[in-house]
Amino acid sequence: MTSATSRDLVAVLQMTLDGRILDADGGSAWVDSWADGLELLPPVNGFVLGAGMFSAYEQFWTAMLEDPAAAAEMLGRDPYPREIAYAELAAQTEHLVLSATLADVTWPSARIVRSIEEIRTFKHDDVGAVYVVGGPTLITSLLDAGLLDELRLIVHPILVGDGPSLTNVHRSPQHLQLVAAEPAAGGRVTLAYRPARAG
Repeated sequence: MTSATSRDLVAVLQMTLDGRILDADGGSAWVDSWADGLELLPPVNGFVLGAGMFSAYEQFWTAMLEDPAAAAEMLGRDPYPREIAYAELAAQTEHLVLSATLADVTWPSARIVRSIEEIRTFKHDDVGAVYVVGGPTLITSLLDAGLLDELRLIVHPILVGDGPSLTNVHRSPQHLQLVAAEPAAGGRVTLAYRPARAG
């Protein structure tokens, strides 16, 4: 999948069977672990996310390493080994945070980028895989810009009826090709799509 001159940008979303990424109250009780997305990817050498989710993301994964009791309180359980592994990787791997308004970030592995074009430059300055953590506005912007190489979905067997979805923010038609579909634990299904490129 990776070319000799660029990284693959791969997004992972956890969603309900009726296409919601959160319920009407902003919750996602159906998600067992936010580390599960990373397990669907090859080894990554970068992360990309939007400003809207960065603060909570940084707080959560920092606590996972520096304050396990606080992390356990957030989770309502002890952290899984795969969550500790995610936190260790995140702490040492570059994160690009797309934002027009953030003035600064304090997390040592993060830096702010101001435009999609800076992500394009990042994509083409190395090889490997990049985890596009989200949110949906960023993912659809990367799709529209032709920069997202793959979209992977973890579909949970629950219907919530209302709440935000990827399609709430999508701006233009996108044709995708299904490249993998696999059953997973707990009745989940993982789906992998690639944009259908012209030519």
